Parts: sequence; C-alpha cells; structure tokens
Amino acid sequence: MCVGVPMTVVTSDDGTALCERRGEQRRVSTLLIGEVAVGDRVLVFIDNAVRLLEPEEARLIDDALDGLAAAIEGRDFEHLFADLIDREPQLPEFLRSQVTPQG
Repeated sequence: MCVGVPMTVVTSDDGTALCERRGEQRRVSTLLIGEVAVGDRVLVFIDNAVRLLEPEEARLIDDALDGLAAAIEGRDFEHLFADLIDREPQLPEFLRSQVTPQG
C-alpha cells in the first residue's frame, strides 16, 4: 500500500525540493504544486509533492499514521485519533451538495 506522508521543505529549486520527515530527507518533485518555500509542509506521495498542507492538517495526518502503526503493534492508539472521537463522520464539503436527503 502506498501512503502520502507530510514532509517539510528544507530547500527548494526549480521543480524539486529537498524535504524532511522525522530525520529522513528526500528530493521530491514539486511540478504538481508549483513553487514551495522553505518551511512549507507538503503531502508527498511516491516522491511527488501532491499538495500543500496547513500545519494542523500535517499534524493530524502524522497522528493518524502513528495511530495505525500503534494499532498494528497492539499499542494504545485512540489518543492519536482524538479529532474523530465523539463525532459523526463528515463528508468532504465538495460531496455534501451531491447528497440528497432521504425521507
């Protein structure tokens, strides 16, 4: 399975950026999202930055990935999904207008 991970831009040049996540650095293509600045958070999928992330969204993705690893290892993981506890799942905004209420 391939999973996109949040990474932080360390350096950037024409079409690529050196990004870092938890001590690992890799050069990724930024052709899909355009220019990025040092310190930007990007979602990286197969060495391609696919979109910019807000810091809070990057943290939530990191927590979810840590939660999956903890669950697989049999460790406590619920605290890593705190944003999902005690609420109903929500459709993304772009799908909400496509759903018709059933009566």
